[in-house]
Amino acid sequence: MKNRLKIKYWKKYLFEFISIFLAVSLAFILDRWNDDRKDSIAENKILEEIYNGLERDSLDIANDEQYFKIAFRGIQYFNDVIDGKKVENDSLATFYFLFSRESIVVQNKSGYESLKSRGLETIKNDTLRSKIIDLYEVDYELARKFNEEHSEYKFMQNYFHKINDAIAPHFEYDSINHIQGIRLPIELEEKERSLLKSYLWKIAVGKRDRYLAAMSGKEKIGQLRADIKSYLEQKSK
Repeated sequence: MKNRLKIKYWKKYLFEFISIFLAVSLAFILDRWNDDRKDSIAENKILEEIYNGLERDSLDIANDEQYFKIAFRGIQYFNDVIDGKKVENDSLATFYFLFSRESIVVQNKSGYESLKSRGLETIKNDTLRSKIIDLYEVDYELARKFNEEHSEYKFMQNYFHKINDAIAPHFEYDSINHIQGIRLPIELEEKERSLLKSYLWKIAVGKRDRYLAAMSGKEKIGQLRADIKSYLEQKSK
């Protein structure tokens, strides 16, 4: 009788133990699953925000690309002016406005800032995370520093007034003071002509450098957007 009672009690205790163990384990599994689900949702939202931000950045770069093409034509235009060659007066105002103007860097970093505030490990894919960090911390930061801090690329500040002093006195204006044309040829001494052409050369080299950097950024942005899109599509399957 005692043995039977012991067996009965042991069965009862074992059943209670297994029930408690299963309940705790299930609760842990559900809690872990819920955390993983929240992390996955957060990852998706941040990647979507980065993806959309990069789309806007790519549009800005496309606008910059058109600006650079016009600026390069403007530099050649004023080289021709200095050389006394015939130029089209209709293009003067546009080229005069753009040839020495600095390009403006607009970077949409809200998605990346959201990622940093939550933790870079939110992006589970190591390769994708590294590409995102590289773009924002290296490429974007270099672009910002070159355009905002590097004095060599301050074209308006460094060269505009030197060139303007030579060419602006020859401009012609209409009745409402809009630039209408330029009187040619401009009388320049050889030393002055050489100096002006060296300024234009310096502007051209600097703009070519920024143009190539922008095109490299455009390629990286396009590839990263494709990688993000592919990763999100794989997750949704």
